[in-house]
Amino acid sequence: MSDSLPEAEQIKRESRYLRGSLRESLADKATGALREDDTHLSKFHGLYQQDDRDLREERRQQKLEPHFQFMLRLRLPGGMLTPNQWLGLDEVAEHFADGSLRLTTRQTFQFHRVFKENLAPLIQHLDGLGLDSRGACGDVNRNVVTNVNPHLSASHQTVYETAVQISERLKWRSAAYEEVWLNQPEKQTDEEEEPFYSYLYLPRKFKVAIALPPHNDCDVLANDIGLIAIEEKGEIAGYNIAVGGGLGMTYGDRDTYPRLATPVGFVPADRVVDACEAIVAIQRDHGCRTNRAHARFKYTLDDYGLDWFREQFAEVHGQPLEAVRDYTLTDSGDRFGWTEDDEGFHHLTLCIPSGRIRDFEQLKLRTALRTIAKIHSGEFRITCNQNLIIARVNKKERSAIQKLVDHYGLDDGSRSTPLARNAMSCVAFPTCGLAMAESERYLPELTGKIHTLMEEVGIGQEAIQLRVTGCPNGCARPYLGEIALTGKGPGKYNLYLGADTGGNRLNRLYRENIDEPQILAELKPLFERYARERESAKGFGDFLYQSGILSANTGPNDFHEPLIARS
Repeated sequence: MSDSLPEAEQIKRESRYLRGSLRESLADKATGALREDDTHLSKFHGLYQQDDRDLREERRQQKLEPHFQFMLRLRLPGGMLTPNQWLGLDEVAEHFADGSLRLTTRQTFQFHRVFKENLAPLIQHLDGLGLDSRGACGDVNRNVVTNVNPHLSASHQTVYETAVQISERLKWRSAAYEEVWLNQPEKQTDEEEEPFYSYLYLPRKFKVAIALPPHNDCDVLANDIGLIAIEEKGEIAGYNIAVGGGLGMTYGDRDTYPRLATPVGFVPADRVVDACEAIVAIQRDHGCRTNRAHARFKYTLDDYGLDWFREQFAEVHGQPLEAVRDYTLTDSGDRFGWTEDDEGFHHLTLCIPSGRIRDFEQLKLRTALRTIAKIHSGEFRITCNQNLIIARVNKKERSAIQKLVDHYGLDDGSRSTPLARNAMSCVAFPTCGLAMAESERYLPELTGKIHTLMEEVGIGQEAIQLRVTGCPNGCARPYLGEIALTGKGPGKYNLYLGADTGGNRLNRLYRENIDEPQILAELKPLFERYARERESAKGFGDFLYQSGILSANTGPNDFHEPLIARS
């Protein structure tokens, strides 16, 4: 084995198909942590080791190890679960985590503050619910996301089923998951346990999303593979394939940058799962394994070019891509309140700030949803904007559910400002080890202050997209926000402006390393101009370009350079 390979790459190769010494790490009661190598492998099993950064200095002074804990994420393609599964996850939150469920921007759940001794019982509980965390993290295909409600039409059902099929095809298959967490005996065989991934797995994580135009609630172009469904005569004829999306970057490293996926061709519906497997195989075989900062699919494509990709695809898939078909992506937000489908079922979309479901002092959100789950016979669906749909409600149930919504004061879109309804954040402090500034805990205060500025100039009802993250790595998809902040240090952020509402254009750096008073001071004159001149603009991001406040950019490295506002 080459000593030049990054540590994470060597650990994968020596892990015995992701077993490592996880069993031994879990049995070690002398520490709340896993062994160092196992912290890399645990990601493939859906876990991230973290510690409470609010307590880090206090524990250091007391000569104690960090307050180690874990975040566990589910694999939940398409974001659907039954009321019984919801009730089971509610029990998981109560008994094995911090009492909250968190809806993620990839249409699944995260559990926080899970201590090492609770990991196996939690995963066993998930298994009893028919759920798992296999591949929710790690250098494999992650949770496959799509338009949120398959009951709105036959086409919605088709794209949901496609998401599930892709997830099943591309999940890792080693018996390590069952052995480590479900107490199954170790597999005694020399046969290949990973017929697709082999012992190498992928160079880095890989993400797939499916959009059904004109809606783009999953921000389809932010993914390694973006599938854009093409509907003809009420059926899905196939999918435009866009490749090379990814939003992570590193401050100061001009070789890293957000990139939107590039549409490269069309495949018929019956070949799309095979097509996705072929594309992941191309990244498996050609992605960079010597530099993890350069290992995402977007860099592979920029290194080799799209013509090379099309040739590789035709060879691996056995058929070339057809020409891209016309499509339009117009909006990426959620539709709140009640909707009705063709079969007479009702669906209620609720606003869940930052996706955090817990019992707050004045809003018993977790209790409310648990109560609804006990009388609901349909489904729950998570949106990629961290909101929740109570789906497939019959006419008889609707009035009972509405009474509970009113009783508990749940937000169906009428209790919050348009800005707050369209805002997203990552977790950041105190548990994320990468966070440089606050995000989830700061978002309510920030949205309130920005909304006040908007109200002062008469645009308080505009649904501007705001996204806030604690670092530049791309969780909560900040680079697709009309306004976005990425943490630079305690109380300091980079300000990005100018994405469009349909997820077709990245924003750009506008001001660096500024604090809240400076952020508000920068936004106020822009809001004032928008209020005066916005007649022909589709949204705030479009207005910034149409008015000349922002200028066009030509290359990925322009993303790192602040744009200069014109007077």
